[in-house]
Amino acid sequence: MDITVVTGASSGIGQAAAIRIAERGSGVILTYHSHSERAEETVADIEKLGQKAVALRLDMADAASFPAFREAVTYALANTWGADRISALVNNAGTGQMAMLPDTSDEMYETLQRVNLKGPLFLTQALLPLMRDGGAIVNTTSSSTQPLDLEPGYAVYGAVKGGLVILTRYLAKELSVRGIRMNSVSPGPTRTRLGGDAFAKYPELIAPLAARTALGRIGEPDDIGKVIAFLLSDEAGWITGQDIEVSGGYNL
Repeated sequence: MDITVVTGASSGIGQAAAIRIAERGSGVILTYHSHSERAEETVADIEKLGQKAVALRLDMADAASFPAFREAVTYALANTWGADRISALVNNAGTGQMAMLPDTSDEMYETLQRVNLKGPLFLTQALLPLMRDGGAIVNTTSSSTQPLDLEPGYAVYGAVKGGLVILTRYLAKELSVRGIRMNSVSPGPTRTRLGGDAFAKYPELIAPLAARTALGRIGEPDDIGKVIAFLLSDEAGWITGQDIEVSGGYNL
């Protein structure tokens, strides 16, 4: 029985990944931060596929709450599936902010670091005792870590996402003794709610980004969700320690 934990699955990439993972036969424990109604929509979509799903609240900025979250996962496993192990984890929940160096605040740095780097590290640590040997982990990073995708104002965001790429590689080595694979995906510009739902508020941003993308459009959440689901699957069983850019050829 496969059961996958997907963080930040009330919308966007996390939601798409959760649904694609369920299509491949896995139950899903998904998390949300402030939009429980959207999380329940994801649960409903998964249940339509014939799989079970549970939505739990999680604040990725609050690592002190992770032991309690592990207990909630343990309860959900036993109560919903009669199980005591998860097969996979997707560290997808994140936050995005931008500022030029003179305007970069300590608060902004701490928020980006806590959610995008510290959170995935310590959530993986907290859930590792529940993961079966031979499992898989995927971290959502960003194409902003790539040499050709350097935009002014995203230095801190790119730096912490870059830290997550390096963390992925090190933990892939460390966890290999248990047969656990760990990879990351780096989306390019993608239509999500990140950055305060920027693409919905400022649709004029889309065309210039699409023009810089080899495949001629910005990404949709499902473009990335399908790759995440693949990386968790047996077909990707010989892939570990890799960061895979999923950007349609942004800045190619």
